[in-house]
Amino acid sequence: MPAKPLIGINADYRPANKKDSVPFTWINSGYYDSVSAAGGVPVVLPPLAEDADLKRLLGTLDGVVLTGCKLDLDPINLGLERHPSTRPMPPRREDFDRRLARLVRDQKLPALAIGAGMQTLNLLCGGTLFQHVPEDVLKALHHRDPVEACLRHVIEIVPETIMDRVYGPGEIRVNSDHHMAVDQIGPMFRVSATSMDGVVEAYESMDDDWWVLGVQFHPENQSASALDLQIFEAFIEGCLEQKGSMREEPAILSLENARRAA
Repeated sequence: MPAKPLIGINADYRPANKKDSVPFTWINSGYYDSVSAAGGVPVVLPPLAEDADLKRLLGTLDGVVLTGCKLDLDPINLGLERHPSTRPMPPRREDFDRRLARLVRDQKLPALAIGAGMQTLNLLCGGTLFQHVPEDVLKALHHRDPVEACLRHVIEIVPETIMDRVYGPGEIRVNSDHHMAVDQIGPMFRVSATSMDGVVEAYESMDDDWWVLGVQFHPENQSASALDLQIFEAFIEGCLEQKGSMREEPAILSLENARRAA
């Protein structure tokens, strides 16, 4: 039996404020519980200041979960004016998330990107975002309810994708709590699920040697369905498969070199 893969999970962050003078980092337990239940070992990634430290830590991992956030990516960093509904995440959180996503991309670490994590990875891979779905998308559905925390809506799954393998064909219902969303996806991704108004609800990598699944909904949340754990199971399988293929490639190259030397 292969060793359980080590899975990094970026943490949330709140700076000191008038009510609480102590800055702190925390994480939704659904993330690490889901990773554990799917067969991985969760490793919490605090917002490290140095890329060298982050690279060293990522070198020990088999995959990364890029987590969501109740707050938004700052539209000013996208060259946009802030919409009145926007609540930017602390700069330290967004800066770290961007650096983490860039290294995940550069190192081709297997990644499950959720919510704001999905949006961040898409940006770092050349995609764009809608700042406010109700105004930016024609005939937009409700994707966030200011009162009801467990809003759910239907998504359509694209055949022959990871989402199709996880859920099967057709329509499913997922939780929804966002007002920003993916507009144009990065060139290395393809759409694997959309809501009925066309908003991208999931994308995946088209690169055979980089396992990526981004989902706008939250399979780790208490409002998720029991089937949503299968997303984490597919992610853990992807981590193991990519790790196995990376081991095979050097072995094949060594064999080729030996034959040439002979």
